[in-house]
Amino acid sequence: MITALTALDGRYAKLTGQMAHIFSEYGLIRHRVFVEIEWLKFILSDLKLAHYDTAHTQHIDAIAKNFDVKDAQAVKDIEKKTNHDVKAVEYFIKDRLDGLGLSDIKEWVHFACTSDDINNTAYALMLDEGRKIVKNLLDQMISAIEQKALEYKSVPMMGRTHGQPATPTTVGKEFVNFAWRISQEACIIEQATVQAKLNGATGNFNAHHFVYPEIDWIKASKRFISKHLGLEPILFTTQVNPNHSIAFILHAMIRTAAITIDFDRDMWGYISLGYFKQRIKKGETGSSTMPHKVNPIDFENSEGNMGIAISMMEHLSVKLQKSRFQRDLSDSTVLRSLGAVFGYFVIGVENALKGLSKLDLNSRIIQKDLDENQELLAEPFQTAMRVFGEDNPYERLKDLTRGQKITKSDLENFVDKLEKVPENFKSRMKNLTPQAYIGLAIDLVDTYFKEK
Repeated sequence: MITALTALDGRYAKLTGQMAHIFSEYGLIRHRVFVEIEWLKFILSDLKLAHYDTAHTQHIDAIAKNFDVKDAQAVKDIEKKTNHDVKAVEYFIKDRLDGLGLSDIKEWVHFACTSDDINNTAYALMLDEGRKIVKNLLDQMISAIEQKALEYKSVPMMGRTHGQPATPTTVGKEFVNFAWRISQEACIIEQATVQAKLNGATGNFNAHHFVYPEIDWIKASKRFISKHLGLEPILFTTQVNPNHSIAFILHAMIRTAAITIDFDRDMWGYISLGYFKQRIKKGETGSSTMPHKVNPIDFENSEGNMGIAISMMEHLSVKLQKSRFQRDLSDSTVLRSLGAVFGYFVIGVENALKGLSKLDLNSRIIQKDLDENQELLAEPFQTAMRVFGEDNPYERLKDLTRGQKITKSDLENFVDKLEKVPENFKSRMKNLTPQAYIGLAIDLVDTYFKEK
């Protein structure tokens, strides 16, 4: 929408639609209604606190199952009178129960709950849905990187440490490094437990225990959260969930975003060096004034959006673990930005994937760099000289190579003058090329896929 305040709902709306369905105001209200309905059924069917005909369950479930944008607007209209968002949900459900002829059970809606009992469970369910989408997207990114790793696993490439020519590697090995790093965090995101609490105004089941002291409310709460909501119960709280699980998942996403930025910058750099060409799309413009330009805009877009995501995730993961005494409301407004966090993160991954899909290897440039940097062999030569007892191997190679270009002939002449290296090993040294000096890079790529 061209009048959207942020790029999330404007320029990038097509990338954030799934997250909007979960984390929007509508999404939050929908999840609140679901929790309220599940709690109502639990206290009537499981705890049997009042007479309840289970034949009505299908109709009660439909309040949550059929909840739509029109219903969300009805809740917002009620909120204009209550000036309280969760209370508006309660009244909405009571109105629906009246319409179903179930007025006799409507006062069990929101039984013994504080607002955050509903809010924290709603956000937990939203977090759980959001992290599953993130995991799926990261799996796509890992797969795309792995394809490049396999395709280019045997292609030698000059390494660059500090931006300068360094020990060769292979293109595939550099891709597999990122696949492995991202997969570590994706695994954490997938396996992390999402916690929720339902224990009253200060976390002690005060109202619950006062009216029904015979019920083991600790066990009941744990059973409701685990069995009915599919979340991990947390007992030791104030009025608010301490949000450990949000922080835990966001910290993994922060690291993933940082890795993605590292990937974006490396791809940007390799494109700049000419190691990769970008496929062009007919009709696209690279620069408003320079017709020749094909800019790495997807990786730049990914880097920028991941930077925003990191800054927001860092704030949320720290802020949401702080609440004055038993409760203050500063977390509420921050939690409403949880969807924006996921939105920027998704944009970052999607654009990294888009950039990756456009890359074609430029073997000629990669080969040229290797051919023109024979000094890369100073490392294996001085190491061999150490093994065979040559005097001052490092210093002699440094004098020959540091800060200057040398030729294959220069290296061969140097080898000929060595006194302690056996002739058969001298032959090995003379036959070595930067292209062949890749160590176990290919084996490491193979090992990654064997151990996966």
